[in-house]
Amino acid sequence: MIHAHQLVKTFRLPVVKEGRFSSLRTLVSRSYRSVDAVKGVSFEIEKGEFVGYIGPNGAGKSTTIKMLCGILHPTSGEVTINGSSPQKHRQHVVKHLGVVFGQRTQLWWDLPVKDSLDILAALYKLEKRQAARQLALLTEVLQMSDFIDTPVRKLSLGQRMRADLAASLLHDPDVLFLDEPTIGLDVLAKKQIRAYLKQLNREWNKTILLTTHDMDDIEQLCSRVIVINHGETIYDGNLEHLRERIGLPTVMKITYREPVNQLHEVESRFLHFEIKEIADKVVTVACNRQETTAMDVLREMNRWGTIEDVHMEEPDFEEIIHRVY
Repeated sequence: MIHAHQLVKTFRLPVVKEGRFSSLRTLVSRSYRSVDAVKGVSFEIEKGEFVGYIGPNGAGKSTTIKMLCGILHPTSGEVTINGSSPQKHRQHVVKHLGVVFGQRTQLWWDLPVKDSLDILAALYKLEKRQAARQLALLTEVLQMSDFIDTPVRKLSLGQRMRADLAASLLHDPDVLFLDEPTIGLDVLAKKQIRAYLKQLNREWNKTILLTTHDMDDIEQLCSRVIVINHGETIYDGNLEHLRERIGLPTVMKITYREPVNQLHEVESRFLHFEIKEIADKVVTVACNRQETTAMDVLREMNRWGTIEDVHMEEPDFEEIIHRVY
């Protein structure tokens, strides 16, 4: 569905001169420096995948999205969406694309949401019956009936994001690019947007590429994650393999029937797990799942007494991403 091969995007930026008459000297003789925003990024995304595209600020995420949409032309490399280039066949490709930029709206600020969507339907050359059917469906799915006639400038951020999602889905695209769709939203609004995105992916089989700094978005929505830093891909795979690659410890809280009064000696073959804390009946253990299994740890810890409960905490995804960067 989405194919990117050795994408490179280089920007030429003017060099600001210093000293007296710097503005005049810059006007007469301007020099430039080259900045590589994206350096040889390659990936393929199949139909129906939900992929997280993450990285720190300035890593090249938005630049990649704009090349995939056809807004920017790559300096070198190739992009195809369903077999067509968004740069060479823009009108054909955008019929199958929906794009949401979280910090920018494609709606008209002073118009009611419905009027904005009617204008977009006309721009996409949708038949009146098709546009009405799609608008009714999106109004129900995105729960927009309460604000469909409200001017965009009066919407809350969560309402505006739902309206922008509706605008991007009005022409029923196969592919959806989302650039920070939950930025600035409160907890309830984020939960609602995530629920809608899950439905789009699982029930409507939309192919979605998501960029975000909210790691909860990635954990709850994405089956695959691509990590980019300094314009280069440094990881492409699922979340579980990323956790294993970083090797952060799994924390196990083991609850015993009786209080644990003293630190027992751990056999030398189990020294790769660590006793973090002993508090009455609860012993906290940290272990690397690449070196041992949870069952091996429990067999050793069973020597301490009768185990009544075990609670496991996987490494926090925010910490994983921090380690990758």
